[in-house]
Amino acid sequence: MSEKVAIVTGASRGIGRAVALELAARGIKVVVNFAGNQSAAEEVVSQIQQSGGQAIAVQGNVAVVQDAEKLVNTALETFGRVDILVNNAGITRDNLLIRMKEEEWDEVIAINLKGVFNCTKAVTRPMMKQRYGRIINITSVVALMGNPGQANYTAAKSGVIGLTKSNARELASRNITVNAVAPGYIQTDMTAALNEDVKQALNQQIPLGRLGDPQDVAKAVAFLASDDASYITGQVLSIDGGMVM
Repeated sequence: MSEKVAIVTGASRGIGRAVALELAARGIKVVVNFAGNQSAAEEVVSQIQQSGGQAIAVQGNVAVVQDAEKLVNTALETFGRVDILVNNAGITRDNLLIRMKEEEWDEVIAINLKGVFNCTKAVTRPMMKQRYGRIINITSVVALMGNPGQANYTAAKSGVIGLTKSNARELASRNITVNAVAPGYIQTDMTAALNEDVKQALNQQIPLGRLGDPQDVAKAVAFLASDDASYITGQVLSIDGGMVM
């Protein structure tokens, strides 16, 4: 995949960071998108460049159509093509339904679901002209099982699965595959804030008995982005230690 170019949204930290580094390690040029943490994004770019890879950081809010278009256009202007899009950017605004504010609902839907639509639509035309593309959407295990306090997050991530399957059917004839990855509980900044008792309780729900590592997700994304996965589209791959089976 040495001539391939990837865009990874929300790549300054957590799963997105791991995905960007994993793709770069496989020789892929990476566009590291970030919304606000420029120093973290530049650290990812620096790490890729120090390892001999090519990467740039591009600021943009995926919920904004113009930002999504700028992200794709910058990738095209810099590297000449876009082969892989990883829709990873996401936020949480957890609250019980009865207490959830309208803005908490709207903000999560805008970034976690509309952001996937915006970036996918922006990248579709160049991928169709190339007659090649790999789109991987990061959904969540909670989209498959629900979760109290996350009505907004689960609704958005469930929408991502539907969007994945519809886009897979629309784009298959142009040799563009669209798949989703559904991480379970992964060791990120989000889970780092949990106390040990909560982590132990989570571990008991996971057949493999541990939280996942961002690398576990990154390697699955890299597989779906590779030519080894050329006959896989419209699928949801759970990376959850067996939580949902």
